Amino acid sequence: MATLTAPAVAPCRPRRATRRSTFYGNLRPQLYPLIKSESVDPVRNPYAPGAGQRPPELTGRDRELQQFEVVLERVARGRPERSMMLTGLRGVGKTVLLNTFRSMAIQKLWGTGKIEARPDQSIRRPVAAALHMAVRELAPRHRAPDRIEEFLGVLKAFAQADTEPVKGKAAPRRWNPGIDVPASRGRADSGDLEIDLTELFVDAASVATDLGVGIALYVDEMQDIPPDDVSAMCAACHELSQSGGPLIVVGAGLPHLPAVLSASKSYSERLFRYARIDRLDRAAADLALIAPAEREGVTFTQDALDALYEAADGYPYFVQAYGKVAWDIAPETPISDGDIRVAAPEAEGELAVGFFGSRYERATPAERDYMRAMASLGDEPVPTSNVADELGRKPSSLSPARDGLIKKGLIYSAERGLVAFTVPHFGHFLRSQPV
Repeated sequence: MATLTAPAVAPCRPRRATRRSTFYGNLRPQLYPLIKSESVDPVRNPYAPGAGQRPPELTGRDRELQQFEVVLERVARGRPERSMMLTGLRGVGKTVLLNTFRSMAIQKLWGTGKIEARPDQSIRRPVAAALHMAVRELAPRHRAPDRIEEFLGVLKAFAQADTEPVKGKAAPRRWNPGIDVPASRGRADSGDLEIDLTELFVDAASVATDLGVGIALYVDEMQDIPPDDVSAMCAACHELSQSGGPLIVVGAGLPHLPAVLSASKSYSERLFRYARIDRLDRAAADLALIAPAEREGVTFTQDALDALYEAADGYPYFVQAYGKVAWDIAPETPISDGDIRVAAPEAEGELAVGFFGSRYERATPAERDYMRAMASLGDEPVPTSNVADELGRKPSSLSPARDGLIKKGLIYSAERGLVAFTVPHFGHFLRSQPV
């Protein structure tokens, strides 16, 4: 054992991460430190590409975090404040920021709940479950248990006002939300979601007022809420904004979310504070790579950072994806531009399967033709008439394909008559695929 030194084993160190991991696995634990001290250890890779997964260093979002800090403080002090909506393409970190906002509220002892909207599901049940969680967080600190039970009775009535059809049976089944108090009658149980949600929000805000804190409901993929439910949500938030109740809705969605809200209620453009989340600037993208690496004793050359920024284009998900593969590929620190050149094809291959390909596979043949026509016209929003010309079809005949892609969240209507991809670099991916 004493004769095994780092120079003796260095020639055996494979360049590829998967082979190096196998090599490490064959060493006895007491010998492993001799190797990892001179290499970029894949086990300690800090980068985290994943849906909604918080990166090791949250950068470039200071402005949004400061804005939400102000919202929390103003609401807690009884000052009027608008709910907040985050919009942006997929992969820019909306869900990460939404979860961070929730953590900020929890630190201030707010009650919180979160839902993820679905286009084929009413928000009644998810909202009931989320507010149930929020009130459970507040209940141990409330001085009047009877007051909590009274609200839970209203919440149960609200939940049970929705019905779930049972296959093969004419009568629907009433949903039991698992709240161990009798359902109240005459409050939030009319069956009209706009009326019921408004009454529920007002009562929840009253409970929060008793404690001098607030309640925050977080809604991810908010553009997928059914139209009637969007209208009900806007109406309930409008009532809260007039009464000053300490309950806010924090939403995240695709770039056309403001248009979805505006179509339901004309006043929604004044009801919410909108924050557009975009790619990171160069300094923030570099920091997202450098800071977690330095904590592990690893650095990047300037040329490597240049190459990584060019490849990732500042999109947070891509920064993590390229950073992770570059780390696994690099044999030693500092990570060089040569390592990036080797890593880039592997990172692009993983993105082609997991990030791009999985979405492409959801589309029908007609929808894929529509997207390929969009891609052939460039990466900016394109007129629907140009897509029709590219396919040699009438625009009206392509409406089903376009509407299907919008419903699946693959494209969005940037403005009237224009469509764009919801996923950055999706056009480049389609142009690189064989027809």
